[in-house]
Formats: sequence, structure tokens, C-alpha cells
Amino acid sequence: MSHVAVLALRVVLVLALAGSLLVQCVMVPLLWKDLDDAPAGVRLSLVVIVVLGIVCLQVIAVCLWRLLVMVRRGTVFSHAAFRLVDVVIAATATGAVLTFGIAVALAPGESAAPGIVGLICGVSLVVGGVALLVLVLRMLLVQAVATDSRARDLQSELDEVI
Repeated sequence: MSHVAVLALRVVLVLALAGSLLVQCVMVPLLWKDLDDAPAGVRLSLVVIVVLGIVCLQVIAVCLWRLLVMVRRGTVFSHAAFRLVDVVIAATATGAVLTFGIAVALAPGESAAPGIVGLICGVSLVVGGVALLVLVLRMLLVQAVATDSRARDLQSELDEVI
């Protein structure tokens, strides 16, 4: 991976983390205040879902940062990367469930139009698809680690012969 791409991704991750902290500290309290007219159950569930969703995004950003460090060191094709990728998959799947939870919280009553609820369900489906995509990429990482390990074994055997 080129140095420019790694640097660009790091800038994006730093901006995303800073933005998520801003949302947690400033926007979530404002959301709580804006939902004064909403029923107590809807208000509480929406704010909790938003906070948990932000935490999921922060976990993903930290894992991606650590994977970038592994890329820079050349150790990404190791078993240590599996744990980080598994956390990304779990956080993304949790985000899909939380997104669906927003739709469930908004569905009863007249809190939101049915079309909005349907769109949120669609977003939930897409986020779940991203989790499945990362799962497929994890399977490719497993194959790459196995291939890299086999190549090292063959290289050591070749070194012994020579």
C-alpha cells in the first residue's frame, strides 16, 4: 500500500474520530433536548442507539488504524490481524442491528413517515451487507496468511538445499 494512501486513510480516520467525539459531546445532548416532545421510550431508545452507533464507528476506526500500522510494518498477513478484522465485523453487524433498531423505535405512532422507516430498514440492510463483505475479505486474508506461511516454509527449505 502506498505511503500516500496510508496517510490519506489516517487523515480520514482522525477526522472521523474527532467528528464522532464532537457528535457525542455536543450533538447527542442537543438531540436529547430536541426530542422533548417525543414519547419517553422513543426519546431514550433513539439517544441510546445513536450513542452505541457512534461507539461502533469509533471501534471500527481504531481497528482500522491498528491494521494500517500492521500494513506499514508488513505484518498484516499474520494471525494477529484476524482479531482486529473480527472486531470490525462484529461492530459493523452491531451497527446494522442498531440501525434497524432506529426503524423499530420510529415505526409505531406518527414519529416518522413510513417511507422514512423503510429507508432506515434499507440502510440497515446495506450496513449488514458491508459486514458480510468484510467477512468475505477476512476469508481472503485467511487464504493470504496460509499462502504467505507456505511460501516462507518453501523458502526456508530452499535455503537449506542451497
